[in-house]
Amino acid sequence: MSRVFCIPGIIFLFCAFVLLTIVSVSLPYLTAMDIARVNFYGNGGSVSGTGTASQLRFGIWAFCSELTNGNTICDRTGHGYSVLVQSGSSSVTIGSSWTRGLAVHPVAAGVTFIALLLSFSTHVTVTLLASLVSALAALITLIAFAIDIALYAYVKDKLRHIDHNTHTGPGFWLTFVSFILLLLAACTVCFGRRRDRMSGATSYPMSQTNNPRPGFMGRFRRNRNVV
Repeated sequence: MSRVFCIPGIIFLFCAFVLLTIVSVSLPYLTAMDIARVNFYGNGGSVSGTGTASQLRFGIWAFCSELTNGNTICDRTGHGYSVLVQSGSSSVTIGSSWTRGLAVHPVAAGVTFIALLLSFSTHVTVTLLASLVSALAALITLIAFAIDIALYAYVKDKLRHIDHNTHTGPGFWLTFVSFILLLLAACTVCFGRRRDRMSGATSYPMSQTNNPRPGFMGRFRRNRNVV
């Protein structure tokens, strides 16, 4: 594959892999890499018995609550968690069925890493496979982003009776950027392979132009010389 088109594809895949890896680490290890974030107003809200919180963050592996006294408490790490939010007479539970699907993010990161390894090859079949794996990674990332949207919309709807403000976190948008990068990578790798095939196909006619075939008059002169 032409290096002009190969290098951008590798760069897109590498950037997408780094972003998805950062998002996959998430809470409680990277407290700033949350998917959705809730800011409580007034007297705050009680989050799963951790105390009065001013902010609640939803990560992939856990949730973290920032208390009004300045401390931050994160839930135990696990696949699928539930959150109980209480404020005054209102009580809302975010079930594990809405957070379990967030584990798709590391799957997307793993598939992206495989596509990145395949993109270094110059073999035609491997580059085609790299393009297909990149497209698969983009599809999985799109599913992960859809899960993020569903969680954000569900949390915002369930907490509508509580004085709060729900908005998306950095992990939400990094997932979206990764999806765009993977789409560009798949198209770049595929287009680079097509450009390489076209350049290989046009090389044969060019080599034949060095020995042009004689015309009708040339053959006539040659036959007259023989006679």
